[in-house]
Amino acid sequence: MSGSVDKKAVERLAMIRRFEAAGFRAWPATSVQYDGTWAVRLTASHPAKRLNSVNPLDPSDDRRLEHRIERAARRFKAFGRPLTFRISPLAAPAIGQHLDAEGWTVFGQSKVMRLRLNEAVVENAVDQIPLKDLNRFVSAAFEVHAYEADLRPGFTEVVSLIKAEAGLFILEQDDVPVSTAICVHDGALAGLFEVATVSERRGRGFGRRMLLSALKWASSRGARVAWLQVEENNESALALYRSLGFEEVYQYHYRRPGREG
Repeated sequence: MSGSVDKKAVERLAMIRRFEAAGFRAWPATSVQYDGTWAVRLTASHPAKRLNSVNPLDPSDDRRLEHRIERAARRFKAFGRPLTFRISPLAAPAIGQHLDAEGWTVFGQSKVMRLRLNEAVVENAVDQIPLKDLNRFVSAAFEVHAYEADLRPGFTEVVSLIKAEAGLFILEQDDVPVSTAICVHDGALAGLFEVATVSERRGRGFGRRMLLSALKWASSRGARVAWLQVEENNESALALYRSLGFEEVYQYHYRRPGREG
């Protein structure tokens, strides 16, 4: 019995490693250094926590925690970023216990979800050719997300660094962008990023139509599993993804020093 349990645990960790690696490739930080099996991702041009975090990747790697955390803090300070850990099931339990004892806050709790792609999923999707014009996509994404203009250079840099085939999707109504998404085709996987619909147009099916078109595009190129990351308090997005058939695979969260309140 214990052997079968161990086998399932090993298979689960292997699956999580696969998605974590795909996530790093699909949304690349400009600087990646390793401290043991901790991936220290930093990006001077963009403040997103996903691009500026320590990512422990081995449940057995919990050596010299205080020394390594202090070393990471120096790196983050040099980049002008707050020290941030991203804790997934790959992180050693001792790390979370140590951060708890030190009073680190928990935030950004998120789910990784997947959907097995087949003809039934995308048969009614509208064929849409992704944009080739990066600047046009960035303009649409910033309008849809209502991002601050000063983030544009960093955002553009990150998207341009994606090495896998990245489909840039915009859905417009009356020549105005209402939904945007990036679909990164990486072998059998299709990762969805920067998915959003203009707030006043939500609930009208725009996001669903765009996502299905993106998934059809990825499926036609050989992708067999779609996946995404979504914060657990984003109820409207979770409802959309679940209605499309996405299921939770695992969760992660972020940690920073200091207690809230």
